[in-house]
Amino acid sequence: MTATPPASETMGRTGPCTHIDPRQLQMELDRALAESGLDTNLHTSHPYLFSASTVFVKPAELATMHAVIRSVEDVLAHPAYQARVLSGAPTAARHDPGTRGVFMGFDFHLDPDGPRLIEINTNAGGALLNLALLRSQINACPPLRDCLPGTNMPDKIEAGIVEMFRQEWRLARGNAPLTRIAIVDDAPDGQFLYPEFIQFQQLFRRHGIEALIADAASLRVRDARLWAEDLAVDLVYNRLTDFALDEPGHAALRQAYLEELALITPHPRAHALYADKRNLALLTDANVLRDMGIPEPTIDILARGIARTRIVERAQAEALWAERKKLFFKPVSGYGSKAVYRGDKLTRRVWEEILAGDYVAQSLVPPAEQMALHDDDHLALKYDVRLFVYAGRVQLLAARLYQGQTTNFRTPGGGFAPVFYPPVDG
Repeated sequence: MTATPPASETMGRTGPCTHIDPRQLQMELDRALAESGLDTNLHTSHPYLFSASTVFVKPAELATMHAVIRSVEDVLAHPAYQARVLSGAPTAARHDPGTRGVFMGFDFHLDPDGPRLIEINTNAGGALLNLALLRSQINACPPLRDCLPGTNMPDKIEAGIVEMFRQEWRLARGNAPLTRIAIVDDAPDGQFLYPEFIQFQQLFRRHGIEALIADAASLRVRDARLWAEDLAVDLVYNRLTDFALDEPGHAALRQAYLEELALITPHPRAHALYADKRNLALLTDANVLRDMGIPEPTIDILARGIARTRIVERAQAEALWAERKKLFFKPVSGYGSKAVYRGDKLTRRVWEEILAGDYVAQSLVPPAEQMALHDDDHLALKYDVRLFVYAGRVQLLAARLYQGQTTNFRTPGGGFAPVFYPPVDG
């Protein structure tokens, strides 16, 4: 196992740590996971969840990603943008609970011409798992600490995550006490990232907040409160992929959201404003942004920093088919790389399904690659970089290494990897 900079010299990547002893890394990772409440052997149940590789980004790349995020936040706060997006959003998204939504995930590909945003997610998973991995990496290879600003050390990141939930609560309830949080998903113990739910439960408890993990279908409303069994819930950390809370099994959660019987975060409004993939078409349409009154410098940052996106319409079918080899097709409400297609892999049958569905076409921005060593084999792995963001502030960087069309957590040597910033020359 190695922490290996990418082979591509065009990306100019270097790193202070060229080798991590696999036994030490394993020991440190086991310790970090145990301290966060996990007593299961993830190396057996999730063999490709963590990579032993380390990803490095250059300061200029980091600055570009920050600029794109700030520009996106500026546009999303604009009344004209909100009016346009929410006019076609699900009914629940038109309710404003006054909160931002936790764990926005901004996913970038590192193109030789600069980072390109390819997706925004509202319930981005993996933050605490990556925090455990970050702790293990810097303990196994101390020089990596030199590539972390003090504000991004693990303990400060953890404190910031807890403060994010408290801030959501203050926005909704002021100085009322936050007593109990429910981490909610469908059949949570069967979810791939269920280990992280346990981490969150332990995290909240360590910071004096009672926490439980609950199946969304088990929630009930009574006495103007949301209940999980016989426990009243103040705040729901929502990990559902039913972003509009439309499914029958989520009726209690939807009612609690619309009637503000509990704080739900992230929520349907956040998804509509940030994560509906049609929004990327707005954010990369300079003419529409100008009509909204968005300043030219912001438009320029978005044009250079987001993969150009268009809504797939049958009227443009012939032109899109002709360009397909330069495009990537994604469902509007998709998640987890489900039903996404590279244009050069399309069959006519799949193309007809895309035209019949709600899809966007995004300019193909190939992911960066780097070499990794796994079981004495040298592997070329692709990766993206995810920035976990709250209120426009970056909390944590992580990478996902993989082979194939999309991130998959099925690649030997792949999985989550920490991201470090090399020292600035001079």
